[in-house]
Amino acid sequence: MPTRAPSRPVGTVTRGTTNPNRLRRMDRWISAVHGAELRRTADPVAVDLGYGAAPWTAVELLHRLRSTAPRTRVVGVEIEPARVAAAQPYTREGLLFRHGGFEVPVPGRPSLIRAANVLRQYEEGEVTAVWERLCARLAPADPVTGSRGGLLVEGTCDEIGRRHVWVALGPEGPRTVTFATRLGSLGRPSDLAERLPKALIHRNVPGEPVHAFLRDFDRAWAAAAPFAAYGARQRWVRTVRDLAADWPVTDGPARWRQGEVTVAWRALSPRR
Repeated sequence: MPTRAPSRPVGTVTRGTTNPNRLRRMDRWISAVHGAELRRTADPVAVDLGYGAAPWTAVELLHRLRSTAPRTRVVGVEIEPARVAAAQPYTREGLLFRHGGFEVPVPGRPSLIRAANVLRQYEEGEVTAVWERLCARLAPADPVTGSRGGLLVEGTCDEIGRRHVWVALGPEGPRTVTFATRLGSLGRPSDLAERLPKALIHRNVPGEPVHAFLRDFDRAWAAAAPFAAYGARQRWVRTVRDLAADWPVTDGPARWRQGEVTVAWRALSPRR
């Protein structure tokens, strides 16, 4: 019988730019909110999808997740074969690299897929189909154990990881949007608008929920100016506390003090 040709990876080659520690804010959040799920999974597998021209982010993801869930394994997936070959010297116990794309070529269902700065070059109309494809690969929810299933984290950050916005999705679809920043570099919350993920960045216009959210965020930040005397962190915490009166903020002060705020997706979802 003829040998079946391997299927072509789904997706297109990205620019591949990356830097050490670029995704530290996203990794820190994943460890905090998804660590318990990884710990109770028998064989937790995390996928660093589109890690880029160098494997730093996959190496760092393994280190950070294992500090929370020691049995976690990481698979770096890249659509460019040369990048996969270049990453092989970094292979170690718990860390592998594979050629592939949105089909996520790993056995079984991953507990985590992280896709950072991958959809930036795609059209807005392509995002939903990619999300659906990736969510279908996640470990399913299990009502018996109380598991919510796997997690897809998809978002965008600047080149050195100071500003980051990401969407978290489960097998059922989008759950939340998280804004994270190095507070010392922030002029006002709407500075994060340039890092909105593809599903939202073109929706930052009057009449869209994300535009209204950033407007209210800036107003709350301005009202909290007196707290700047106690530092940028105290000003941010006060700002988010006030913002939560009108928007469905899903986290609390422990995360706010990290320069984060997470909001229910339904509140920022684009109008069609």
